[in-house]
Amino acid sequence: MTGTDRPRLARIALVGPAHPYKGGGARHTTELAHRLSALGHEVAVESWRAQYPAALYPGTQTVDEQEGTPHPGTRHGLAWYRPDGWWRTGRRLAREADLVVLTLFSPVQVPAYLAILAGARSLDTGTQITALCHNVLPHERRAVDVSLTRALLRRVDGVLTHSPEQAHLAEGLMGPERPRPAMAPLPPHLPDTGGSVQGPPGERRHLLFLGIVRPYKGVDLLLRALADGAPDDVTLTVAGEFWGGTDDLAALARELGVADRVRLRDGYVPASELPGLFASADAVVLPYRTATATQNVWLAHEHGVPVVATRAGTLADHVREGVDGLLCEPGDAADLARALTALYTPGEAERLRAGVRPVDPDPYWRDYADRLLKA
Repeated sequence: MTGTDRPRLARIALVGPAHPYKGGGARHTTELAHRLSALGHEVAVESWRAQYPAALYPGTQTVDEQEGTPHPGTRHGLAWYRPDGWWRTGRRLAREADLVVLTLFSPVQVPAYLAILAGARSLDTGTQITALCHNVLPHERRAVDVSLTRALLRRVDGVLTHSPEQAHLAEGLMGPERPRPAMAPLPPHLPDTGGSVQGPPGERRHLLFLGIVRPYKGVDLLLRALADGAPDDVTLTVAGEFWGGTDDLAALARELGVADRVRLRDGYVPASELPGLFASADAVVLPYRTATATQNVWLAHEHGVPVVATRAGTLADHVREGVDGLLCEPGDAADLARALTALYTPGEAERLRAGVRPVDPDPYWRDYADRLLKA
């Protein structure tokens, strides 16, 4: 941006998770705050001291180990059990900020965001409010999710999404009278893992799935593909929080005859454990049925590991097929088995490893900040 195209410096409040909350959402909010601050904006992060009731998030919500540098302007005043504080926060942000960004991950957040909106709108300060949609709607959704998200998107001044499909979904909820949502690819916001670990030379004969394990991630398809498409000595680690437990996948592995080749490592994976997991793998496999955006392709490439992924969502945008990874069709265990067979063609895994390059985050973030401020 140059000249008159450059947005004026602004006071910006980001409402969303930050450390000690874990995972990509907290890292994105924090990295966005740092990037906007580096552009000269006055930035604050309005985070949570209690984000979700435990019954709505069947996993560990917070971590002790920091996965990056916290933003100095971070407050932890919001709590799901104090709705009176939501409205007061909105009024305060209307006085303190020119732009409020509500980071949307789940419709569970929407009641708090509607109250923040109401508080901000009760003062005529001209503060603009944008919804930054990591997920417009959940992958596994209920009717109330649509109603809640529609109510939010029709009340904010702008909407930013991370893919054309998500922009189209948001547009349908907003109605024809509203401005079209903006779209910007999700930029890299990788955890600080302390650097890569050098693995053994040659093939590891091992695959890795990393992340929260939910039905849309397709781990069941990966087990079927492992049984049908990978050599009998190739093993798999599934590492992450299993929503619903490990019993069903363990039973499927036994049924397919691969239980002795599969390790189900249940629980959040801290950043310090990631280098060892990546060093042990020939490839990270992302067998998603559906996807919005994920950091796991870039995270694998940061550690020198190729990726086998489906073409769901934006996954294919980050994989150079035949150069640093292989692609297959979503929801198709047979096509995933084909890709694993190709991966273990003699010399192929090492050839793909040699093609891996870490991502340069700066161009992504420059574009992202520009589109957010214009949204």
